[in-house]
Amino acid sequence: MKNAFLYGAALLILLLLSSCGNADDDVSFDINQRELGLGEEPDRCLGFEDNELLLSIQDEFTTLPGKVSILFKVSDLMGNPISGLTANQFTVYEQGRNDDCFNTISSSESQARISPNTQVFSNTTLLVLDLSNSVLESSLTELKSAASSFVDNVMPNPETEAFSMAIYWFDGEDVLHLLQPQTSSSVALKNSIDGITADISGDPSTDLYGAVIKSTDIAEDLIQASNDASRIGAASIVLFTDGTDQASRYSEESALDAVANANRNISYFTIGLGSEIDADVLADIGKTASVFAGNKEELETTFNQISQRVSELASSFYLFEYCTPKRDGSGNNNLIIQLQYNNLSGAVQTEFNANGFTGGCQ
Repeated sequence: MKNAFLYGAALLILLLLSSCGNADDDVSFDINQRELGLGEEPDRCLGFEDNELLLSIQDEFTTLPGKVSILFKVSDLMGNPISGLTANQFTVYEQGRNDDCFNTISSSESQARISPNTQVFSNTTLLVLDLSNSVLESSLTELKSAASSFVDNVMPNPETEAFSMAIYWFDGEDVLHLLQPQTSSSVALKNSIDGITADISGDPSTDLYGAVIKSTDIAEDLIQASNDASRIGAASIVLFTDGTDQASRYSEESALDAVANANRNISYFTIGLGSEIDADVLADIGKTASVFAGNKEELETTFNQISQRVSELASSFYLFEYCTPKRDGSGNNNLIIQLQYNNLSGAVQTEFNANGFTGGCQ
């Protein structure tokens, strides 16, 4: 296993939802990821059944005197993220040069643990709000309440540098306006939302497609900055609108191309309000998840549905570490990590090099 693999496979791919109406009925998360990232299907010698859970390896590295670290994301076969796992739900198997199959590595003897991933992982949410004239005139109060609730539900408490959020807004101008720069402070985020006034916009039109393209560019830059700092970067774009693109500055095709060709560690969520939205277009933009509120009274409910999804997604990345019994001279060794969760199981295989490994790992 090479040190610091920085380009892994990813968050979530594929699609969702349909029409408008009651918010509780108009949500679907039918996502099918089926990716193992840097990993492979486990060797059949252990007799494992087909994966019911997916462990997508994002990064893997070793630390002397003998620690193996794997950063991976866990989801079910529908792409639903699995959060809240503990080290005792994982089993480690190793295969060295003298082993026909894999041997179980004791969790207690190897000091297996889930470690904080702040040093190797960063996740940023971009909340992108439609503040065109129709929103400002008819649903601003409800939007501010829903957006503040979204912040409370998504941002970790206590704060951690691994998770941050920035807030942008758009109207008819060819600009994605910055409301709140990237921060880990829930207080700063909610204060910026509270400061939105009905006269904030100078252009009553809606540049929806421009907002999609520009927010994608920002998310790409954030992930590149994380990679440059030797961290795995992930981003979630959460876009709210109550209508269709009216400015016609950019084409629908250009916006959908931006989504389709984006870094695979960017997730897209859309929230639509009212009867003037184009549900099909928003579902295509919100390829990770899309929800619709029939009226402004349902707005906070739909924001909360997405916030739960965003929060679970960010919390489904794990840094699993253990002390291997392999020592210097053993060369490359195969490794399988198996997860048991709610009567479901999944496993992924990779390898590591034990050059320089000695005792004394903690």
